Amino acid sequence: MKPVFKYTMYSSLTRYILYSVKIAAGAVVCVESEIRGDVTIGARTVVHPKARIIAEAGPIVIGEGNLIEEQAFIINSYPENLVPQKEDIEPKVMTIGTNNVFEVGCHFEALKIGDNNVIESKAYIGRNVILTSGCIIGACCHVNSCEVIPENTVIYGVDCMRRVQSERPQPQTLQLDFLMKILPNYHHLKKTVKGCSTPIKS
Repeated sequence: MKPVFKYTMYSSLTRYILYSVKIAAGAVVCVESEIRGDVTIGARTVVHPKARIIAEAGPIVIGEGNLIEEQAFIINSYPENLVPQKEDIEPKVMTIGTNNVFEVGCHFEALKIGDNNVIESKAYIGRNVILTSGCIIGACCHVNSCEVIPENTVIYGVDCMRRVQSERPQPQTLQLDFLMKILPNYHHLKKTVKGCSTPIKS
């Protein structure tokens, strides 16, 4: 099947850039979700109704087995000090690994996230954060520093306290299997692109 195309005004030169949404076979993406820009969604990833994925400043590549819940907001945005209408800005790719969970109402802007992370409800991750693997960002925690979060880090509480857990969170395999069976019974799904898949990390 052909990807979904649309044109978007990009700069003061009135250029039009062709954006597409590519959904791999086996992914479940509800039509009530909002997906804009150059977005690639890997197999076995589930995107709930009312989730928002916005590729504004560059492409977003989402790996396999991710769970993106209601009202989760994932955006590849421009830095606050740049005005895209006045400056030629090289697009930067947001890369999301495998088996991550984005819970209800979380806000995610980091350009790189590894595997097996959990972003809990209402948590905020800023653009300059690099999230490695096996991390948990607790509910309502706000992380907007310029840093690499070490593997298996847990950030929790009103003061965003930190500790390191001995094991990374387990993949949500059973929950994904359940949602992939149930959601198509109650929601229309966006069409997949035959042969589309996300690259396997070396």
